[in-house]
Amino acid sequence: MTETHQLINETLLQMKFARIIDLLAKELGINHSRALEVFYESDTYSYLSRKMYHLHNMSDAYIVDEIMLELQLKQ
Repeated sequence: MTETHQLINETLLQMKFARIIDLLAKELGINHSRALEVFYESDTYSYLSRKMYHLHNMSDAYIVDEIMLELQLKQ
């Protein structure tokens, strides 16, 4: 039963990633391929994928804001 829960949780997390990438593309005015790169190269993604930080519980918009702040700090 826990294996089923893990699969469901992983599926939900992947769906969240897709929503974040879509929103990131819209906010930055970039295509989805570039948004995908930005997302997966971000420190925010690193923290998001480690569930111990509970970032996955935050809203999609909050996570996009974090990625955008991270991009600003890197410039």
